[in-house]
Amino acid sequence: VRFYFPYPHQPWQRGTNENTNGLLREYFPKGQDFTIRSEEYIKSKVDEMNKRPRKCLRYRTPYEIYYSEVLHLT
Repeated sequence: VRFYFPYPHQPWQRGTNENTNGLLREYFPKGQDFTIRSEEYIKSKVDEMNKRPRKCLRYRTPYEIYYSEVLHLT
């Protein structure tokens, strides 16, 4: 298996990662203490992220890719 490691301090080389970090910041602002959030809240936000269509996946969701199951999210 070939691996690719982008250079440090060059976020344009890891677009999907940087986009995902931005989406996570909508739910979990920087510096927030996770101990104030319930496990159910965190799981619900992870589920929302996994069921969000992504352009890099041809507008399928990570859930659909992982479980090979088509969701009808219209």
